Amino acid sequence: MRDKIKSLSEAVELRRSARAAGKRVVFTNGCFDLLHAGHVDYLEAARAEGDLLIVGLNSDGSMRRIKGPQRPLNPEADRAAVLAGLAAVDAVVVFDEDDPAAVVKALLPDVLVKGADWPEDRIIGAETVKAAGGRVARIPLTAGRSTSSVIETIISRYGKN
Repeated sequence: MRDKIKSLSEAVELRRSARAAGKRVVFTNGCFDLLHAGHVDYLEAARAEGDLLIVGLNSDGSMRRIKGPQRPLNPEADRAAVLAGLAAVDAVVVFDEDDPAAVVKALLPDVLVKGADWPEDRIIGAETVKAAGGRVARIPLTAGRSTSSVIETIISRYGKN
């Protein structure tokens, strides 16, 4: 499982090998702080868009800058290990930037996937992927499943302490 956690250069080589074998490479990204059924549904749907799924994972520092000082709840090594343990995920790449633009540019996936809650014109890397001949897929989210709702449930049941 942990052999699925790759550096960016290793992921680029994986993409190159997959393409040489005629496989379609899919990329998505996110924080994946508390993995839940919605994440699993999303990642399985993303994987169905191609033959190999590479997941970009926001580092702890990136996540703090985006979500605030109380996040992440799980450190990046744990989040990467959990993602790598999923059958739908072929590789995980941790990135420290606030957005995945550099990862998308380096990987140039055949398919870039984000949740349907993102309008295509706001999906980082969409223009890069389309300019290289790839496409963007927007995956419907599982209703009622989100990390924020899990956190709210925990707080409502157990308090903030």
